[in-house]
Amino acid sequence: MRPFTYTRARSAHEAVTAFATSTADRPHYLSGGTALIDLMKLSVETPGRIIDLTDVPDLDFVREEDGDLIVGALTRMSDVANHPLVGARCPALVESLRSGASQQLRNMARVGGNLLQRTRCGYFRSVEFPCNKRQPGSGCSALGGLNRGHAILGGSDHCIAVYPSDWAVALTAFDASVAVVGPNGTRSVSIHDLIVPPGDTPDRETTLAPGELITAIRVPTSPAARSSTYRKVGDRSSYAFALASAAVGLHLDAAGAVGEVRIALGGLGTVPWRAWDAERALVGARLDDASVRAALEPEFRSARTTAQNAFRVGLGVETVVEAVAIAKESAS
Repeated sequence: MRPFTYTRARSAHEAVTAFATSTADRPHYLSGGTALIDLMKLSVETPGRIIDLTDVPDLDFVREEDGDLIVGALTRMSDVANHPLVGARCPALVESLRSGASQQLRNMARVGGNLLQRTRCGYFRSVEFPCNKRQPGSGCSALGGLNRGHAILGGSDHCIAVYPSDWAVALTAFDASVAVVGPNGTRSVSIHDLIVPPGDTPDRETTLAPGELITAIRVPTSPAARSSTYRKVGDRSSYAFALASAAVGLHLDAAGAVGEVRIALGGLGTVPWRAWDAERALVGARLDDASVRAALEPEFRSARTTAQNAFRVGLGVETVVEAVAIAKESAS
């Protein structure tokens, strides 16, 4: 680990000012630190200044506002997962948080930082291997290497690293947005616009400008959110990243047909993957496994697979089928 200077911010404004006026290379905010410290130990992240946010007040809360669910960015994952308002409004959010990491890490990690965690790609985390995300222009070792767990959706010739957050997948299904503050003031960013696919610039992972930080997450009210679930399939039942996951919400009309459906895929893409085409195909339908499989077919037409990870197309489909069945039972 390389030397760095340390600042403990007492307000969001103080944190943003410290970042904007820093003369050190690569200043970095720290919230829970469960990801950043690991990357610093590996020399993947080498910030010259750490700006600690953990003492910033008023960013640790869960509340209702104008019917929407609002969560402070510095709220611990475990506190959000255990909050009765979250469970009542959107069970998928609770299940996604409990699917991530271990209880000990969830007691430290904050929900805002969780959205900004970097990929767990082994080539990214090992500085001896070329990685375009870590060092632009050096190459992507995963393309011709071990890529069983790499993305099949949203990749490019420069990067196929999977986006890791379970929480973000559930937020994507229910059209969340984040409140952001930075040197140029405040703004709101849709979750769909926050995290970007690698394209030609895999080192650019979000649309946040330098010095901007997330202060809160808003989840709009949705009938489908109340009958929702998050299903995750991995090599282990706990403390493992998804080979495939699905956040699904469902609302049935009086006749039992689909009035509203939300589907987002995780573990398969370079970003949380909203299944827009499948949702449109299922509205008005009477759900069964065959109709869900048929609706999902267009989502995987663009899948870029290898001999090692092609099995995850079928795994992704069946994960959604299972999640839809669970949500349907809840919605009935």
